[in-house]
Amino acid sequence: MEQSGKIFVAGHKGMVGAAIVRRLLAGGYSNIVTRSSKELDLRNQLAVNDFFLEEKPEYVIVAAAKVGGILANNTYRGAFLYDNLIIEANIIHAAYMYSVAKLLFLGSSCIYPKFAPQPLKEEYLLTGLLEPTNEPYAIAKIAGIKLCEAYRDQYGCNFISAMPTNLYGPGDNYNLQNSHVIPAMLRKFHEAKEQNLPYTEIWGTGAPLREFMFVDDLADACYFLIQSYEGKLFVNIGMGEEVTIKVLAETVRSVVGYKGEIQFDLTKPDGTPRKLMDSSRLHEMGWKHKTSLQDGLKVAYGCFKKENGIT
Repeated sequence: MEQSGKIFVAGHKGMVGAAIVRRLLAGGYSNIVTRSSKELDLRNQLAVNDFFLEEKPEYVIVAAAKVGGILANNTYRGAFLYDNLIIEANIIHAAYMYSVAKLLFLGSSCIYPKFAPQPLKEEYLLTGLLEPTNEPYAIAKIAGIKLCEAYRDQYGCNFISAMPTNLYGPGDNYNLQNSHVIPAMLRKFHEAKEQNLPYTEIWGTGAPLREFMFVDDLADACYFLIQSYEGKLFVNIGMGEEVTIKVLAETVRSVVGYKGEIQFDLTKPDGTPRKLMDSSRLHEMGWKHKTSLQDGLKVAYGCFKKENGIT
């Protein structure tokens, strides 16, 4: 990737996009073009085409998406499917139309079947039924992967895809109605500490196993891939380590400094029982994560407090 090349980071205000911009800047790439959702509605094909015609980016990173946790995914099923389908289709097609040199599409580990063998290898895609609660989002992300593959096959486009594991870190969403598990826990435990509550409720049984990656590690992996990877098959991005939701809750409680009990709400869904990415292909290429869960949670909690004006 040329140092002077113009790079369009779609979704630069989101947690992932912002981390990617930080990594590009740290690597000496300053010719970065961005647009907020108010400036450019990525669901509008004409607007996206006009943007590509005007800016002519040479590289594109697709980090723009409508995202949320189990509740949001299951409640806004139509919006999650439509918005994510149309956003990725508009960007990928425009990248082809305006001869982008390379595109990186970012998906999600929820693309894998609910009961796929563990750890999740790239070839397990489309081998079984998806987890129902986030099926619309997963279908949209699968479509993005296949669109990149199809444009590579038909038009020779250098479009690659990567599938991150569960993410957290600076710029996360802490709204309890539509956040992911770590930001939701950070907020819940912080508020419980502030209110001196005797216990805090966590959804489900606490038994599911999950893998969590600090978002700046993901950005570093994306930086590595757009520099060096040219393959058709998408690449898993993970740590290769997993914890139960119960252990995660106990770790977050410790980082926040909350002394109360943890109670699990058994009336709420667990979601997929286990979701560990097999990131051996990426590791064999020479990339590994740098941030432990404990260290990452400390940074994330500090960012939460700073963003909310808490000393």
